[in-house]
Amino acid sequence: MSNKEAFIQAINTGYTFKGESVKLGAAMLDGEVVPEAGIYLPLKTLNRHGLIAGATGTGKTKTLQVISEFLSDNSVPVLVMDIKGDLSGIAAMGADNDKIKDRYQKLNMEFKPASFPVELMTLTGQKGIHLRATVSEFGPVLLSKILELNDTQGGVVALIFKYCDDNRLPLLDLKDFTKVLQFIGDEGKAEIEKIYGKISTSSTGTILRKVIELQQQGADIFFGERSFEVDDLMRIADDGRGIISVLRVTDLQDKPKLFSTFMLQMLAELYASCPEEGDLDKPKLVMFIDEAHLIFNEASSALLQQIETIVKLIRSKGIGIFFCTQNPMDVPASVLAQLGLKVQHALRAFTAADRKVIRQTAENYPETEFYKTEDLITKMGIGEAMITMLNEKGIPTPLAHTMLCAPRSRMDILTEEEIDAINAGSRMVAKYNKTIDSESAYEILTAKLQEAAERSAQEETTTSKKTGKEQPSTLEKVANNTIVKSMVRTAGNTIVRSLLGALGLGGRTRSSKSKSWF
Repeated sequence: MSNKEAFIQAINTGYTFKGESVKLGAAMLDGEVVPEAGIYLPLKTLNRHGLIAGATGTGKTKTLQVISEFLSDNSVPVLVMDIKGDLSGIAAMGADNDKIKDRYQKLNMEFKPASFPVELMTLTGQKGIHLRATVSEFGPVLLSKILELNDTQGGVVALIFKYCDDNRLPLLDLKDFTKVLQFIGDEGKAEIEKIYGKISTSSTGTILRKVIELQQQGADIFFGERSFEVDDLMRIADDGRGIISVLRVTDLQDKPKLFSTFMLQMLAELYASCPEEGDLDKPKLVMFIDEAHLIFNEASSALLQQIETIVKLIRSKGIGIFFCTQNPMDVPASVLAQLGLKVQHALRAFTAADRKVIRQTAENYPETEFYKTEDLITKMGIGEAMITMLNEKGIPTPLAHTMLCAPRSRMDILTEEEIDAINAGSRMVAKYNKTIDSESAYEILTAKLQEAAERSAQEETTTSKKTGKEQPSTLEKVANNTIVKSMVRTAGNTIVRSLLGALGLGGRTRSSKSKSWF
């Protein structure tokens, strides 16, 4: 048996699955496409998560787009994070050209342009469905992790949630949380300490500063009503295809804390809301997180631990998560170990550090007699990738240098007119884009404090009438103020000294040049 025949047999054996699968492309040997060696992706194992990695311009985003199209075709809803702004085109039909024709001819596949059912979403008020969540939905543990608080400060946050629950003070947005935080450190301190124990002023001050830091990254827009329901991510279009929800977060690259806040809340809500499913024939939802380093670079150890835990457990809910990043080392080893499908595009070796990363990356893939993995990583062309995945039994498939098929939808962005047309026809935009400002902790506490101030003023007036004393006027209050009296005395003394000095009657002042001054 020749080397090529052995290669075809190894690939076909490794990439033949019992359930539904989709063809991503064909394997390559010695730089040539082998169309008989098809690379298939089994839908059954997509809840085991995945990684799409590679240098800029190697085709990561288009791979993400291709997989999303196949999932939609098979009635699987998809959520994609559009960091760079180039994924909205999945809603429009793609165009044929010579390069695409040549690629599909090599793969022995037929190119059929198509558009897909899409919902456009936003976290920061751009065009699309406005995603929000309330502070209450985060809960004290998750909010403490986001704010990177220690155990003592986290205890204060838990106390705030307990106090609000006991007193029916809804925590909807950050101004509610801030108002309660200020209240327990000032007017309500005696009441709180009587029931729940002493609270450190330094702890409340630190928490407040952390909240302000989060607000500076635009979190006020995210926290509030109407809260997004995760069931709306798992919708099927009228034609039976899965709806692709494109979250447009192009303005979040400089706001990593807000992005990681949203992602952690979304994953936690999905895990809490979805029932255990066991082994499904295909996932209920697949989520693609583009530019995943934005989550991990700014994450604390507590946040990373939370992400790792959710990634481990959420697969049993029928939900798959794919991380897309330039460097596979951007993803922590504990999370990387949970990713069943790996699509590795080319990496570039410009420095010694780059070569070290390439060696480490090559060690993460199964050994193969057909490629020298470390060299191949730097030589792959655009739209080519090394692929390995887990089969139904959890065994890794053979490593395959693959030429991937091109997306059938537009490989470019939508125009403003096309975006407006999609949003105009969306029922979800009408559902979520109406701003709701319900009575919550901020309004209730403000009214309570105002009522207390009015009652105090009324009691003062009543006391004055009983004693027969008139209530002092504003001018009298100012005049009787000890600070004002001190200022008046100081000003009077200064004026008197100035006048006496002008008349030559001031006291003598020592000079460095003479003993007296006239």
